[in-house]
Amino acid sequence: MYGIFFKRFVDFIFSFVILLFIWPFLLIIIILLYFVNKRTGVFFMQERTGKHAKTFKVIKFKTMTDERDVEGYLLPDSVRLTKIGRVVRSLSIDELPQLFNVLKGDMALIGPRPLLPQYLLLYSSEQFRRHEVRPGITGWAQVNGRNNISWKKKFELDVWYVDHMSFWLDMKIFFLTIKKVFIREGINMEGMTTTESFNGNN
Repeated sequence: MYGIFFKRFVDFIFSFVILLFIWPFLLIIIILLYFVNKRTGVFFMQERTGKHAKTFKVIKFKTMTDERDVEGYLLPDSVRLTKIGRVVRSLSIDELPQLFNVLKGDMALIGPRPLLPQYLLLYSSEQFRRHEVRPGITGWAQVNGRNNISWKKKFELDVWYVDHMSFWLDMKIFFLTIKKVFIREGINMEGMTTTESFNGNN
């Protein structure tokens, strides 16, 4: 009952209220990123997979420039990640624009993180079950290791969430997420600027 009716209502109301309170802060971030990104934009939009494996465009703050080498190839992530971008990412501020995805109904506040469409053919039948619910801004895998655990473990945690989804579990994940953000735990795997891609084996 919660997942079918009440969860969507809670997601919409919470997202609307949060945006109502934080819009001045978001405006400041937008202005800062506009300049540090060398006027290449402040939002990053990418196609992701949602409920029932339907694709949508996720919205995030852009934390890297579009700088390229002499041959026209993008420089490494570690070079393009700006100082402001690093802070924005470490505090998970880059995820805040996804509140608009929640308002639209593409995402939920809590759920498995939305991943790239090219991963669809790599999932096992059990891992594919993560698409039975709307993807979330944060989820059970994010508060149990985030980017410091293997993809296999993430998917196990995602499916566990699908089977145990409840209002109280969502509240637990919400407050654990706040704790994780403040202690800056599990942002990236050690020695990596961005998360390792899923290849079906990791």
